[in-house]
Amino acid sequence: MDLSNPLTIVLIILSVIIAVVGHEIMHGYIAYKNGDLTAKNSGRLSINPIVHIDLVGTIIVPIVLYLSSGFMFGWAKPVPVRMGIVIRNGGYLGAIKVSLAGIAYNFALAFVASIFFHLTKGQNIELYQILNQFFFHLIVINVILGVFNLYPIPPLDGSWALGYLGALLGTGAILNFFEKIRRYGFVLLILIFLTPLSSIIFTPISYIVRLFLH
Repeated sequence: MDLSNPLTIVLIILSVIIAVVGHEIMHGYIAYKNGDLTAKNSGRLSINPIVHIDLVGTIIVPIVLYLSSGFMFGWAKPVPVRMGIVIRNGGYLGAIKVSLAGIAYNFALAFVASIFFHLTKGQNIELYQILNQFFFHLIVINVILGVFNLYPIPPLDGSWALGYLGALLGTGAILNFFEKIRRYGFVLLILIFLTPLSSIIFTPISYIVRLFLH
């Protein structure tokens, strides 16, 4: 990957925006389908990326991490969701769907991108080569974002999905636990990245990316 090529940087930025912004929109959309109009009324179901982009979380942090280490973590402006309304209308199952909506979007997009990646692979036409590079980045970034958010560490989506699953099964202990440690979530993530435990995160990501690319 030629990081000195401005086109490469543009394709990475575009891929990050599509992955992160779409992830957040899906949270709001599924909440809307479960009766919560908060995201819709605040204009956050729009596909206009400007209303979702956080300069630091959507652009600077993901690009720096991706170019320096191959790992990508980022965020858009959080889509407002009133989970109480979601639970009242859709139950805890609705809350689980809202929690996992962004992850489902990322994996679905990675799958679609993999189809077009293989269709444009090995082509001599310059446009196809550019598109192939774009689909490559789209696969990698969406898989990273999807897998990473599955881990049950607040504020990642997997923690809330697991918490609401516990509530669905009759215990609120898991959800209460994640609420208590939420403020320490980013510290826990940093500690994981700085220890051999990071392999737990990177191993499935590498496997799934290879699965889509080959």
